[in-house]
Amino acid sequence: MGPFADVAGTYVLAEIVDRGKCTIVPGLVNAHTHLELSEFTPPLRPTSFVEWVSRLVPRGQVSLDDVHQSVKRSVPIGVDQCLKFGVTCIGDISRHCTVSRPLLKNGPLRAVSFGEVQAMAQRRGLLEERIATAIDPTFADPLNLTIGLSPHAPYSVEMEGYRRCVSAARQKHLPLATHLAETPDEAPFLAQHTGAFRDLWSLIGAWDEAVPRFQGGPVRFAKEVGLLDYPTVLAHVNYCDDDEMELLAKSECSVVYCPRTHEYFRHPPHRWREMLERGINVALGTDSCASSPDLNLLEEMRLVRRLAPDYPVEEIWKMATIRGARAIQMETPMPDMPFDGCGSLQIRNGADFVVFKTESDDPLTEILDENLLPRETYIRGKRRRPKAE
Repeated sequence: MGPFADVAGTYVLAEIVDRGKCTIVPGLVNAHTHLELSEFTPPLRPTSFVEWVSRLVPRGQVSLDDVHQSVKRSVPIGVDQCLKFGVTCIGDISRHCTVSRPLLKNGPLRAVSFGEVQAMAQRRGLLEERIATAIDPTFADPLNLTIGLSPHAPYSVEMEGYRRCVSAARQKHLPLATHLAETPDEAPFLAQHTGAFRDLWSLIGAWDEAVPRFQGGPVRFAKEVGLLDYPTVLAHVNYCDDDEMELLAKSECSVVYCPRTHEYFRHPPHRWREMLERGINVALGTDSCASSPDLNLLEEMRLVRRLAPDYPVEEIWKMATIRGARAIQMETPMPDMPFDGCGSLQIRNGADFVVFKTESDDPLTEILDENLLPRETYIRGKRRRPKAE
């Protein structure tokens, strides 16, 4: 890196590739997605999150083999979309990780695969088995795949289950993620076992009354179980009052805001800007193709720009690059891991970058406002998507 004359003079045998008038930016980092759902499309806008879940996973109509075949179809679709839209690194929630991880290990993307754990009520006995599967290092790869852990959400994992997941992540030095404060239904479910999530548990016939209650809402729940004392990825955090934001500001956590999914469910305005002002690391994610049209992280950035046209465009780019890498612990090499960092263009990071054909003197604004797509996507200096004709 550096002025052309300096670099060319130092590396006299290097191949020179001249792209003319273009802009090179760091590879984008999608800090929260679900590649396993990439063959889905969003259903008609639901009346609630729980209605959406009920539509997405019809009971008794598909076998586990059907699900695994869907995952095998979905992951390559999602990977291809990521490369098309300039994403070079992802934080993937891998529910069926024994199926998706081999595909990620042998694929082109850098990925943190957060093995997802659900264990509540009559399913709490599955906790240890599911944690073991989620943190199994079999498919870990120093170049492509980092193993992480994701207790799903406070309405699907009990307090002791969360504590066990936090402990496992600490012991193994694993990235940790969870869905938190995604809907207004979480607080009443935690406190009184009422509302839409209680109805959902009754619908699937797996509820029992031994599930502990917790007063204070999901953010305080996260504090109680140790999530806020670890660099946890908190996906969504759509509902957060001032006191809860203070807890987040004092924590080691990152928040991942998924603008188009947020809009799809008609949540009230997200407080991402206030979070950033309080020093909370906020990154961007696409969530899944089941709640968003595609995995185009550029469109998430564009929606943020429309929502906050006065916000510095450089800061929006940071939310999709270096802040995303920081959230999923890919900004710098992890302890005892040989891979290089990502999310920024700097010496000693991997050469993950995206090439845009631009004309103006303000290319970062031009890329967003003119709906430009990448001409090329590179990961570790290797072209992973062909030059657009």
